[in-house]
Amino acid sequence: MSEAGSRPTRLVGVYHADGGLRGEAAYVIGHLFGRAHCSLCDITHSPVRRKPAWDAMVARLGIPVHLVHLNERDERVAAASAETPCVLAEVDGDYVPLLGPADLDGLGGDVQAFEAAVRAALDHLGRVA
Repeated sequence: MSEAGSRPTRLVGVYHADGGLRGEAAYVIGHLFGRAHCSLCDITHSPVRRKPAWDAMVARLGIPVHLVHLNERDERVAAASAETPCVLAEVDGDYVPLLGPADLDGLGGDVQAFEAAVRAALDHLGRVA
C-alpha cells in the first residue's frame, strides 16, 4: 500500500467458475457430478439463488463487494487472483489478496463465518498498512 492507513475502497470476490449461461451450466453440471467446486459460490448462493444472508452481510460491511467470474476479470484482478476462489481488497488502486481458496474452503459456506474472516483480514490489513 502506498500510504500508511490506506483503507480498501472495495472488495472483489472471484468465483472459481466462468460466468454466462454456458459457464453457469458447466459449473452446475460439474458440481452435480463432483467435478466442480467453488467455496465462494457456496457462501454467496443457495442451490437456487443468492442467499439473503449474503445481501445483509454486504450491507453491514460498509464496503462495496463486487463478485466476478473467471472470464469476467480484468487484467489487474486476474493478475492478483492466480488462485481461485479468492477475495481481494482494492487499496490505492492495487489488489491485495485478502482470503484465498483454503480460507474460503474452511468456512463451509457459512455467511457469518465469511463476515468474521473478512473483518479479521481487514483488521490485519489495517495493522500492516
